[in-house]
Amino acid sequence: MMPGMNPKKMKQMMKQLGMTMDQLEDVRQVVIYTDRGNYVFEQPEVVSTTMQGMTTYQVSGQPEFQPAEVQIPEEDVIMVAEQTGASPEDARAALKECNGDIAEAILKLTGE
Repeated sequence: MMPGMNPKKMKQMMKQLGMTMDQLEDVRQVVIYTDRGNYVFEQPEVVSTTMQGMTTYQVSGQPEFQPAEVQIPEEDVIMVAEQTGASPEDARAALKECNGDIAEAILKLTGE
């Protein structure tokens, strides 16, 4: 509810607008997936609001951002291994450390 407003009056106004709000109980985790990583909310407060047939969710809490793991194509691993003489495992590790940047991984493995 809105601070400073009479809860009974607020409910009455919401009812007139055809709006309902419900607190979701026992929510343990909410995850928002993005290409860059995930926002993870542990023990959040979640409120659903329905108005004119549309339901929206409000998530309150402190998110933890978990960056997405870089996907390394096998052909990049082979290229870095061939260019540097490193093993495929070392080439893959260097590529992950360099966020998939082939040139940076080659420089890292050749010590330049």
